[in-house]
Amino acid sequence: MCRNIKTLFNFDPPVTDDEIRAASLQFVRKISGLNKPSKVNEGAFLAAVDDVAGISTRLLRSLRTDAPPKNREAEAVKAKARAIRRFETG
Repeated sequence: MCRNIKTLFNFDPPVTDDEIRAASLQFVRKISGLNKPSKVNEGAFLAAVDDVAGISTRLLRSLRTDAPPKNREAEAVKAKARAIRRFETG
């Protein structure tokens, strides 16, 4: 899984369309191997981002859970601590 794609389900406040689109862009970049497509591939690339964003939005809106929503700030602190532990030298 691409490390830049973050979990978007069950957060307070809920995921935004911009966050879904950013994750979709990262996904399409990853599977295509293109960071920025050429002009000839730009249409297909952007159409794929739109398709993935649409499917992702439908998925996230339809998922249900009894678990309490996660706090974005608390999760960011945990992620930062994991990164520090992961990348420490020594």
